[in-house]
Amino acid sequence: MSLGRISFSVLLFVFLFNGISAQYFQSGPQVETFYSEIDDSEQPYALYLPESFNPDKTYPLVVMLHGAMSNHRLALKRVFGKTNLPGESDAEASRYFPPWEDVEYIVVAPYARGTMGYVGIPEDDVMQVIEKCRKDFKIDEDRIYLTGLSMGGGGTLFIGLSRPDLFAAIAPVCPAPPAEAFDLEENALNLPMAIHQGGADPVVKPEGTRRIVEELRSVGTMVEYYEYPEVHHDSWANAYANGNIFKWFDGIVRNPYPGRVRFATRWYKYPGAYWVKIDKLTPGTLARIDAEFTGENQVNVETDNLKAFSLNLKNHPQFESSKLLKVIIDGQEISSLPRFNHSFHKEGGKWVTGRYIAPVMAKKAGLEGPVYEVVTERHVYVFGTKNADDPDEINRRKSVAREAADFSVSLGGYFEQNSTVNPRVIADRQVTHFDRYHSNMVLFGTKETNSVIAEIGDKLPMHLENTTDSLGLVYCYPHNGNLVVVSSGLPFWTFVPDDKDQQPLHGSRFGGASGAQALKGMKDFLLFNRSNQNVIVEGYFNHDWTLPKEAVNTLKSHGVVINTRE
Repeated sequence: MSLGRISFSVLLFVFLFNGISAQYFQSGPQVETFYSEIDDSEQPYALYLPESFNPDKTYPLVVMLHGAMSNHRLALKRVFGKTNLPGESDAEASRYFPPWEDVEYIVVAPYARGTMGYVGIPEDDVMQVIEKCRKDFKIDEDRIYLTGLSMGGGGTLFIGLSRPDLFAAIAPVCPAPPAEAFDLEENALNLPMAIHQGGADPVVKPEGTRRIVEELRSVGTMVEYYEYPEVHHDSWANAYANGNIFKWFDGIVRNPYPGRVRFATRWYKYPGAYWVKIDKLTPGTLARIDAEFTGENQVNVETDNLKAFSLNLKNHPQFESSKLLKVIIDGQEISSLPRFNHSFHKEGGKWVTGRYIAPVMAKKAGLEGPVYEVVTERHVYVFGTKNADDPDEINRRKSVAREAADFSVSLGGYFEQNSTVNPRVIADRQVTHFDRYHSNMVLFGTKETNSVIAEIGDKLPMHLENTTDSLGLVYCYPHNGNLVVVSSGLPFWTFVPDDKDQQPLHGSRFGGASGAQALKGMKDFLLFNRSNQNVIVEGYFNHDWTLPKEAVNTLKSHGVVINTRE
């Protein structure tokens, strides 16, 4: 071997051993990818780096969310004020990035699975892109901003309101928010907003946006509202023209230690903001906390549907760690020992100091339901081959699982999108140790038809044993530190209109949606007759994953066998 080859090998070894990043980023617009564990795929996002990009410099970050039937490439163009040329289709406009005025921001636009909205898997994609930017670049944590148009404007509201302490400011444009956003408006107390809207928008009506603005202002949110007379749905051309959005973001810096924090949530997935963390709630029920410093080391707290919380006061300018903290919780005064983290929980209806530690078999972040959450993380669909000697029967079971794995989107004939989520569909005999311990599983069949259900059957809360072909049972449940969905009888997306003119429902309920999309709107468990609109019983498991007493008798009376936990 030549000396040159030896030297190269040594340099390569030193290079890899020292963990030096070999990734090179050019300035200007480009497309990058990140790895999604949800379905083992590479997901794209558009990225802009300033012309004079310096990897050693700290930059603010702008995250841009595209609208329905759009993509990451167009979104990056839009936020820089570039609309399509006359007669140019979106497909043609997606092929290139035109020149635009440089800004001293890093800008990213996730593809986020196209037109799936920004709740669940697309929401996770957005967060993954933000985390990748934090890893690849030096990001100013107090200058992260979020904006988006139409569906992306709604996503801006939802993601911003569910994580208000992540962003310095948000700017929704003609926002079409998901239902999940409307409970969270009070969370924006410390989150400045600029909302843009076309005055003649036929898609996102200005009346609805004005109502959102009024509701936000009524709870103290700092909202600037810009309505453009006679402008239709393309109000982004006004909102993003001439770098306006970057000029608005300039100078807005996140305050990580506000004097008052308000936060509302239904799920452990969104546990708190700034220096307030919710430790125990009832998943699915809206819990609220309003915490405010009224003086040095004095905090007044008001709660609703809340059972435990913590205050992380390290570095807060109104907290002196060497002194006692006086906290008034729902009118009850408590003096807490000097420390940075102060925790409180309810005992016998009264607030006491001490951290709540969730039992092993309790609802918590990542293990709380409802059923749709199972398919928003890494998951696999499993059909049964037990007691099926006929290949046609196995193929029938497989086709059901394949249909369940379909995340295709269709809404009222306005648009259709083939699934951009592609999880694995496997037979029960193909389930591996990795699947059991590192993936959520969607299991089809019963103990008699699916060997995985039979294997873990004594650990599951219930089984459908009624042989009638008119019932469908679906529920989620924790197992091996993950969640499983069990679907027995009729598939959970079975929808039968009451009459031939009845249209499928969309949004708040699950009827009419096919495959995995039908899980949206469901709770922890559902038993139905002939159609998922004909509900026999549905609800949430208790905090310890037991069935509510009122549901047990109804389930039993319809052929469901209940397992009693020891």
